[in-house]
Amino acid sequence: MGFEFPPALVPAPRPHGFVEQDYLIGVRGLLAVQSFLWVFLTTFVPATVANAANSDGPLYQKIIRKTFSVLFWNDALIYSTFIFLSARTLCLPFLKDGSRQTIASSVFRRGLRMWFPTAVSFALATLIFSQSGVAYIDDFKTRTGNVSIATPRQIPSFLNWFNSMFDVFWVTKFTNLQAANTAFPSQTLWTITTIYEQSFTIYMSMVIIPYTRRSWRVKAFGAFVITAWWVQSWAWYSIAGLFMADAVVNMSFREKARRGIKVARFTFPTWPIYGFFILAGYIMEYLWVAWRPDLRSAELKGHTGLYNAGSLNAGFDTKGPQARDDNFLIIIGFFLCLEHFEVLQRIFRMSVFQYLGKRSFSFFLMQSIIIYTAGIKMFAELHFAHSIAFSASTFLCLVVCIPLVALTTEVFYRLVDYPSTVLAHLVFDWIRT
Repeated sequence: MGFEFPPALVPAPRPHGFVEQDYLIGVRGLLAVQSFLWVFLTTFVPATVANAANSDGPLYQKIIRKTFSVLFWNDALIYSTFIFLSARTLCLPFLKDGSRQTIASSVFRRGLRMWFPTAVSFALATLIFSQSGVAYIDDFKTRTGNVSIATPRQIPSFLNWFNSMFDVFWVTKFTNLQAANTAFPSQTLWTITTIYEQSFTIYMSMVIIPYTRRSWRVKAFGAFVITAWWVQSWAWYSIAGLFMADAVVNMSFREKARRGIKVARFTFPTWPIYGFFILAGYIMEYLWVAWRPDLRSAELKGHTGLYNAGSLNAGFDTKGPQARDDNFLIIIGFFLCLEHFEVLQRIFRMSVFQYLGKRSFSFFLMQSIIIYTAGIKMFAELHFAHSIAFSASTFLCLVVCIPLVALTTEVFYRLVDYPSTVLAHLVFDWIRT
């Protein structure tokens, strides 16, 4: 079940990502659920969210913060996985058909496919806040003591909106400080900027794949990852995603991994290595949340100060997005497990994950608008105006926000998100005829 254009309006079929790898869409579905939980809880119960500015609260909230939060609504892990997954899937059409048309189509359509949904969502947020104002958000933050969310900046004019929107697909550093990001509820538009920017890292790197030896690509991609880590670039995640896609498609990774590692007369399974990566990453995550939160950003000092000094990193922004070691280990371990075990692939091929995954971009763009408008206003009416208990008000807001976000997301997907994909194909067909 889903929205489809009439056959006459749909462009000719093109090489898609492999059908056998559609479980990757299901992973996006899981991330959509986690991102909703993060936005909602950061807004209403920030003490339950790891890395949120609000660290004080009732005991049960602190327990949730130090246990479930790291696993299920960890913002740094969510956006890092999105960036890695984008690189993992973006290259699949070219790996299947390494023709000039395939890469030209992918490069051309990328901007259109991302620009239109982002522009419409940003315009909706701008229009809503210009009409309703943002004073109610400031009042909500003051009365609840929430210092973990920022009040969206109001856009004063169309020119300001246009310039802000232009920068979403233009800036290359300090992306969290760009105008559109500060004007968007939940301040998450920087993720789109980073994913779009890293797309071209993938494009420029994947073109060598059909023309080079596998052994040399292993060495080159490995060196690229290490160098990108050293300079604290998101290319560290992107190239790792491209490397994994290349290994799965061209290097028989699954077959070799399932055969194990042979040492002398013994063969050792590979899955303990994946488990070690995941365990090491989560141990670090829990240490920073539950034991020494003051050391969470210490690893950033180990990189070179590429944009601010010639020595080690000293001018980093601890409040900005971070390409972190712990998240990287968890992501690599998880995706290695995903490629190794068919049972995990079957889980993410389930219809519910596929449905959510295809609409994950729409969820990302709409959920914070609904929560920052209908959610906060409903909470104010229940808790402030009618003195309904905090926990009951929060639960009722959750009950209302879930179907409301689902409904608006479906409408947005049918009217904006999916048509933008079709439009990008049609425009590429048009410029070639």
